[in-house]
Amino acid sequence: MSAIYAPDSPLLNKAETLAEALPYIQRYAGEIFVVKYGGHAMGNPAAARDFAEDVVLLKAIGIHPVVVHGGGPQIGKMLKDLGVESRFIDGLRVTDTETAKVAEMVLSGAINKEIVSWIGHAGGRAVGISGKDAKLVEVEKVKKTSSANPEENIDLGFVGRPVSIDRRLIDTITQAGMIPVVAPIGVGADGETYNINADTMAGALAAGLKAARLFLLTDVAGVLNADKALMRTLTPSQIETLKEENVISGGMIPKLETCIEAVKSGVDAAVILDGRVPHAILIELFTDHGAGTLVKLDQ
Repeated sequence: MSAIYAPDSPLLNKAETLAEALPYIQRYAGEIFVVKYGGHAMGNPAAARDFAEDVVLLKAIGIHPVVVHGGGPQIGKMLKDLGVESRFIDGLRVTDTETAKVAEMVLSGAINKEIVSWIGHAGGRAVGISGKDAKLVEVEKVKKTSSANPEENIDLGFVGRPVSIDRRLIDTITQAGMIPVVAPIGVGADGETYNINADTMAGALAAGLKAARLFLLTDVAGVLNADKALMRTLTPSQIETLKEENVISGGMIPKLETCIEAVKSGVDAAVILDGRVPHAILIELFTDHGAGTLVKLDQ
């Protein structure tokens, strides 16, 4: 934890003492922050350490962080090591029974417990769970049509979309002074296990928990305008305009759609952050300029 309090700490760049940062801290005391953790930070020990320190500090000052993690590359590697062939349709992995088992093993097992370990090493107490535990996240099967033929339905297998959140398990963990670390796995009405996109999972949890903030840590600085400059704030109507002008495209669109759904569901704001930047969450919270792109409802 000492790195956070060092002279070059992003928190102390904003204020020479923690006392000067008190208004920022008091503003969010008792609130829930949902943080989607993935990308570069997951494969980099230094970035993982910084992330864990940030999460532990948030808990220490009275904020309740809930971590949701991804793991697509790790699932792909495990499938390859096991000789299970991956099949993709329109860029989405088809999750058959065997793939679903491997995904749950990797997400709820190795990755989840590694994050729990990092948080423990940083001085916090974390509990690793998945959306299946206590029926935290119930899902319905994702339905998709072919991009080439809109009338053609695509069966992605056991890929789910959250439809209900039972927050009692999260509340129990946070009230006990611990940090929930949630694997993006859910259960369907049929009792089957479903894999969930981590951004989608984080957005659904943020809405269900009435979180003050949703953070999506990515491998980019945030949303860039046509001149490749970072856009600090966006509203849903501005995002629609950017889509129409093809300023935003590809994987950024579903991330922004997740942000829009979250703020429309009661989350105060959602932020797309660069997980490669040390202590990005603290920079976003405790500086006036922030560290990424903040999405809020139109005023």
